[in-house]
Amino acid sequence: METKDPRTHAIIGAAMEVHQQLGCGFLEPVYQQALALELAARKIPFRKEVDLFISYKGNQLEASYRADFVCFDSVIAELKALARLSGVEESQVINYLKASGLELALLLNFGAKSLEYRRFAFSKSVKSA
Repeated sequence: METKDPRTHAIIGAAMEVHQQLGCGFLEPVYQQALALELAARKIPFRKEVDLFISYKGNQLEASYRADFVCFDSVIAELKALARLSGVEESQVINYLKASGLELALLLNFGAKSLEYRRFAFSKSVKSA
């Protein structure tokens, strides 16, 4: 039985409020700005546009990813404004988890009639083949 994580629950609640107020059809930056306001109003700690550096054999690469939000210093929140999510967006979030070393992420899609969200958990103890 799945237990609700209070951090992801709070972030999803903030995203639902943004979607309820704005609906679908805006570009992603509009939702990013609105979600930042909603997170702040709910006193959810967050950092915007966080660089995630990639390590290869102990060396930090110049290439990096940029996560839309890191909330509670432990949960990545990646926003999209697409008609439909695909495996590409899911792979992106999984790579963000690998690069950051964090274990939880949310993929939030504001482009559909109802907010779509997916939770991701990545265990550091699992090595990819």
